[in-house]
Amino acid sequence: MEKPWKCEDYGKGFKGLYGLEKHQRSHTGERPFTCSQCEKGFTNISNLRRHERVHTGERPFTCPQCVKKFNDIGNLRKHERVHTGERPFTCSQCEKRFNDIGNLRKHERVHTGERPFTCSQCEKGFTNISNLWRHERVHTGERPFTCFQCEKRFNDIGNLRQHERVHTGERPFTCFQCEKRFNDIGNLRKHERVHTGERPFTCSQCEKGFTDISSLRKHERVHTGERPFTCTVCDKGFAQLSSLLKHYVTHTKNGPFKCSDCWRGFKSSPLLMSHQRVHTEERPFSCSHCTKRFRTSSNLMKHERGHTGESPFTSPTGKRFTRSSLAEPQCHSHQ
Repeated sequence: MEKPWKCEDYGKGFKGLYGLEKHQRSHTGERPFTCSQCEKGFTNISNLRRHERVHTGERPFTCPQCVKKFNDIGNLRKHERVHTGERPFTCSQCEKRFNDIGNLRKHERVHTGERPFTCSQCEKGFTNISNLWRHERVHTGERPFTCFQCEKRFNDIGNLRQHERVHTGERPFTCFQCEKRFNDIGNLRKHERVHTGERPFTCSQCEKGFTDISSLRKHERVHTGERPFTCTVCDKGFAQLSSLLKHYVTHTKNGPFKCSDCWRGFKSSPLLMSHQRVHTEERPFSCSHCTKRFRTSSNLMKHERGHTGESPFTSPTGKRFTRSSLAEPQCHSHQ
């Protein structure tokens, strides 16, 4: 088919003038079509119409199999492959298959190491533009995606869609081996490894394998002694969130001193006052070496050791440690 309209930069041909003009905006950066609600600019009218559905919530395209609705025909086509299992796009390096050309392009950068999208604030690089946009909201605090049922806001459309399934009870992702259903594609992938035995996430210290990255991160704390979950009442640290939640009961169970914000009970007035700073964001304890402030005196003391180099914990052999250098008891080797 003849394509008489040529791009002067690359020589690419188009059937009509509109196609050429649309293409040339990829060179000029021009975005003449603007959203009336958020002023975001687009290179063509169809992308603007698609974007406007983010604000209106309109989803005119319906899956004939599960009646799920989409705001874009391309997203519907991609979704239909969840039902068919079709993965027509193949990586030329590792032969991994994908149900979407965009996911293939994204995956190929794993092999090339390419990160062409860079944050203007911290210069962190990303393999795709959507990850960059999501990251930029960390700096701006923007949460443009709102749940129409509970008005909770999200910084990413994927997180909103996943949240909406809490209200609808929808579980659109099905395991082909046992037909168990999931509300998130990541949970389905994790579950499939139960059948395959695959453990792709490996500990660099002991080579133990795990089915998902969160289990690996949890395990790595056995080696590092890291305790990232801290009690807001007594500053005790825990390696796992579940352990912290169990610990909270020791402070709140039958406590007569009630927090007026969350009605949690505490055994003493000082514990209640310490807890209330979580709500007020008060930080009355100041570091004498720098301008940093803390909610509790123990957190201040912990921080000041970074300035002084003090080692507050002494072993039976006389060796001294900081809290961060202490590992889980079960990880200590016995000689």
